[in-house]
Amino acid sequence: MQAVHFGAGNIGRGFIGLLLSQSGYHTLFLDVNESVINALNEHKEYEVTLTGEKKEVLRVRDVSGINSLTNAEEAAEFLSRADLVTAAVGPKVLPAIAGLLAEGLKRRFQNRPEPLNVIACENMIGGSSMLKEHVYQHLSAEEKRLADELIGFPDAAVDRIVPDQRSGDLLGVAVEPYFEWVVERPAIKGDPPPVNGITYVDELEPYIERKLFTVNTGHAVPAYLGRYKGYQTINEAMDDEEIERVLQGALEETGEVLVQMHRFNPSLHKEYTQKIIERFRNPYVSDFVTRVGRGPIRKLGSNDRLVRPASLYMQLTGKEPVNLATVIAAVLLYENDEDDEARELQKQIDEQGYESAFRHISGLPENDPLVGAVMKQLDAMKKQRLS
Repeated sequence: MQAVHFGAGNIGRGFIGLLLSQSGYHTLFLDVNESVINALNEHKEYEVTLTGEKKEVLRVRDVSGINSLTNAEEAAEFLSRADLVTAAVGPKVLPAIAGLLAEGLKRRFQNRPEPLNVIACENMIGGSSMLKEHVYQHLSAEEKRLADELIGFPDAAVDRIVPDQRSGDLLGVAVEPYFEWVVERPAIKGDPPPVNGITYVDELEPYIERKLFTVNTGHAVPAYLGRYKGYQTINEAMDDEEIERVLQGALEETGEVLVQMHRFNPSLHKEYTQKIIERFRNPYVSDFVTRVGRGPIRKLGSNDRLVRPASLYMQLTGKEPVNLATVIAAVLLYENDEDDEARELQKQIDEQGYESAFRHISGLPENDPLVGAVMKQLDAMKKQRLS
């Protein structure tokens, strides 16, 4: 079996590539990093280390790579013959790979008109659907008709902590042992791809929001409050009792939303939440707070990990999301000169003030009660910083 994977970064190699290899696929990585592509073709294998008290090293074999920028013709040919296509390139890069994927599909329609599934494994809602929209911009009406018939773009929810890599090994990746890869079954064309580790579900949204409102929301707490308090790493921040208390409270708030919206079993969801918190405490996958906190403008978006669950909490319970509002306030106080979005955030705050900038970025109306809740926590944190 042949899999083509866009993105030979740490998530691509340490998560998706590992599972594809364990499932019997030859995996061809498409990337623009010439050094990584050359190393893949030279060694044809690499190591993935599962980090914890007991370290386990797994070997990923039968891999190769193509520079998709300089060898687009060859890449399109492999895409046309693939049994499965996956991607882990980041939400902003999905539009950039759409043209090459479309070219591969055009060739497939001519030479191998068989079902194919394309799964975007991104930290976002609707990644595959977004990729599909961009691919269709490159297809004719007839090609779109064939794509509707033959090409599946099932959305997915993925979860695995891949921390900043500190070894000198260009290909080797360290990851946490835990992972989750959930894919929506109804959008599959033909038989579901035989990948060990994928869980196929009939309705994906509950799993996407569970992950977004628990893992992503939770990780934001030690990242932004950790930066506010001067910590360097997530592990340092997790040792702070106040941050731990806000984390527990924030995930209780998001948990109440998830249980009401998606009918998760409350006791089972509480167990899931505690498992997630324990993952953040794992010192072997601790990351820098600035790496986890990068892109604060995106993370303040109306459908992202903080504003959406906080707004839903107020709508569903009528209560104020004190802990989520505290985290959002910490994002508004977040400064990092090496992060483009952090600089832009502070620029908007300097020009508009905290409240106006927050409303502009989040899309919340002027009288939205969440704005008031966040400003209340922001004022308290600013006073605490001055005291």
